[in-house]
Amino acid sequence: MKLSHRLDKLPPYLFVDINRKIAEKRARGEDIISFAVGDPDMPTPQQILERLCQAAHDPANHRYPETAGLPELRQAIARWYQRRFGITLDPSKEVLPLIGSKEGIGHISFCFIDPGDIALVPDPGYPVYSMSTLLAGGEPHLMPLTEDNDFLPNLEAIPKAVTTKARLLWLNYPNNPTGAIAELDFFQKAVHFAGKHNLAICHDAPYTEVAFDGYRPPSFLQVPEAREVGIEFHSLSKTYNMTGWRIGMAVGNAQMIDALFRFKSNLDSGIPQAIQRAAIEALDGSQDCIAEHNSVYQRRRDKLVKALNSIGLRARLPKASFYIWARIPQGYTSVDFTTELLDKANVAVTPGVGYGSVGEGYIRLSLTLPDDRLEAGIGRLLDWHESRRE
Repeated sequence: MKLSHRLDKLPPYLFVDINRKIAEKRARGEDIISFAVGDPDMPTPQQILERLCQAAHDPANHRYPETAGLPELRQAIARWYQRRFGITLDPSKEVLPLIGSKEGIGHISFCFIDPGDIALVPDPGYPVYSMSTLLAGGEPHLMPLTEDNDFLPNLEAIPKAVTTKARLLWLNYPNNPTGAIAELDFFQKAVHFAGKHNLAICHDAPYTEVAFDGYRPPSFLQVPEAREVGIEFHSLSKTYNMTGWRIGMAVGNAQMIDALFRFKSNLDSGIPQAIQRAAIEALDGSQDCIAEHNSVYQRRRDKLVKALNSIGLRARLPKASFYIWARIPQGYTSVDFTTELLDKANVAVTPGVGYGSVGEGYIRLSLTLPDDRLEAGIGRLLDWHESRRE
């Protein structure tokens, strides 16, 4: 049996040894507190679930859905963007529902990348940007995100030999894994850069509604010329705690939306319609849950950042996302430090190098674990720190 050469381009899964160790410890009955996964621990709001259950009983929703999604859902997405960002979208041409935003992120590379083409990818960054580029036959060019530059890429530092072959520019703010933010002046520069170099921009924006201290992250599409060069991916997963329901959207440039629709229509059969009906309820219904969830995350953020800084790590208070990006003590690699916390404290975190080589020297911690588990995890970190000082 001969496997595709595409699979040869995919690097080994970095976390396989860590996950194996976690599984072994749990099999021995050890309690592992995990800060590693960015999956909301709070449930989907009740009114959304009630609409889902109601729609599930309708026989019309038992049949194949359309890949383009219900017209009512596309209209609800457009209304939400208008209310939230003041952006007017054509629901028939500039909105495409997705089976979770990850699906669209994985497929869009195949719409723009041919063998030998380049995608400009943030480092550290969400691994799917690079993986989808490689699977499409292209090459990722990594743009370093560093503390010195507030985790924004220096677009002007990209060599001309790279920009001439580049087809896509990936951006992600609020950022995973760093928690960094970008304002409209940066997006304006990115739009100008894309126009100058004939690039398409893909902005991954699932964390715009997870924000703190009164901050309201902008949409890339609020830049007037943005729709000429790009699209934005968004999701109901983090906003409404709907990760398990797999529903998101792409909005923006009509040509890019059509290309993504044509590609995915040959590969999937759309989002189950009962879930689409629940999504309409989420988008059009009360938005009170967002502030309620964010108040919980903000309280957790403050406690965790204070604890991390007290034990010798360096962590900023992020204005958005539910991630803490913490610099580890000198003398460790991020994998070594992750392994020590797992071995000595039964605490799981994510090594920064898993998001790219520039992530070395950091770990990522998620705020998506119940308060009692977070408190217990902080206690274990403090105990581990004390044990090192003895």
